[in-house]
Amino acid sequence: MGLFDRLRGDGDPRVAFIGIDGVPYSLLSENREAFPNLAAIADDGTAAEISSIVPPESSACWPSLTTGMNPGETGVYGFQDREVGTYDTYVPMGREVQAARVWDRVQNEGRRATVMNVPVTFPPQRNVQRMVSGFLSPDLDKAAYPDDVRDTLDEMGYKIDVNPKLGHQEDKSAFIEDAHDTVDARFEAFKHYIEEDDWDLFFGVFMTTDRVNHFLFKDYERDGEYKDEFLEFYRKVDDYIGRLRESLPEDTTLIVASDHGFTSLDYEVHFNAWLAEQGWLSFDTDEPEELGDISNETRAYSFIPGRFYINLEGREPRGVVTEEQYDDVRQELKEMLEGLKGPDGRKVVDRVVEKEDAFRGEHDEIAPDLVAIPANGFDFKAGFKGESTVFDTGPRNGMHSFDDTSLYIDDPNATIDDADLFDIAPTILDLMDIEYSRGEFDGASLL
Repeated sequence: MGLFDRLRGDGDPRVAFIGIDGVPYSLLSENREAFPNLAAIADDGTAAEISSIVPPESSACWPSLTTGMNPGETGVYGFQDREVGTYDTYVPMGREVQAARVWDRVQNEGRRATVMNVPVTFPPQRNVQRMVSGFLSPDLDKAAYPDDVRDTLDEMGYKIDVNPKLGHQEDKSAFIEDAHDTVDARFEAFKHYIEEDDWDLFFGVFMTTDRVNHFLFKDYERDGEYKDEFLEFYRKVDDYIGRLRESLPEDTTLIVASDHGFTSLDYEVHFNAWLAEQGWLSFDTDEPEELGDISNETRAYSFIPGRFYINLEGREPRGVVTEEQYDDVRQELKEMLEGLKGPDGRKVVDRVVEKEDAFRGEHDEIAPDLVAIPANGFDFKAGFKGESTVFDTGPRNGMHSFDDTSLYIDDPNATIDDADLFDIAPTILDLMDIEYSRGEFDGASLL
């Protein structure tokens, strides 16, 4: 316990949020004896599976989790988005998130926030007392605020992310070692600032869990070569969560949550190759490189993960589908997706969501027209380099899922019932006695 805990005494309740990116609830709930610290939180408080968002992709999920709003309000739909009225694309960063983050609301109330390793927060905000940006940050030197944080973290061996290229190797030993080194330093950093900072909200994310799942999840789920190493890594994560819980002041409620679930991966599905095969997409060049290379005959194109855009006249620069044709064309594409079968005869798509059922807000002008939610075993890709193979395999053996997302709240008064990511931000504010209007969020407090 830090010095500020002994001196403070202001009575304001606090929250510590620990993110475990991509950790499925089934993994934790079905292995309670292996993960006693998370089991203890469930016993003392409450825990359950919740839903992710559409689409269940980290770049979209974390802005929604931290704002309580859908991508139509956050303005971030995935790892790649399109500029309005053009075929130019960009990778959304922290400044592209248009809705207020939960720590902004905390700071606006005169309370303090420490934010560490949250994806899509680069560059670090200067309106919080401390921020270390997470996934998508180029390096620690540019990701840490204030400047002295960088030196402290350097001494700990802190890294923004594990090296995913190591996971591409057949021998996963170096990748597993790197994952342990990364999560070790992350824990040391979290513990250090939990104990040293005067915070009302501590918000930190373990991203390494997502990386381990991408390369080892099938080993866990189907008794593969690295199952023991997978479980050993998660025993360490559970131990670290338990130790962080023990270090928290008594007036703090701990929340542990993931942003989406995970399942085994059998096939990657290259949807732009599929659209080309079906006659819906073509390019003006034999060596396409980007979205802008699509031809005037294109009726639809795709972004990861499973986002489909109609090449609409008046919205896209060279749109060919008229407003009058739009509904029929979108319905035809939806039915094609719903009927798509993989090489093993299984359905590729679990369901297809129309944009008006998932997105609403001031920033829905770049919303995809359809989002395909994958059936277990299929991961959706969408490059613009003229790939010819629709179904493929790669080095990853795990993929995101919409369901099986984890939520643990160390408070017996919380009730997790039909909850989703949007409920987390208002729950945090409720726990901190910070007032807000119910209409400000797509979710609701779970208290």
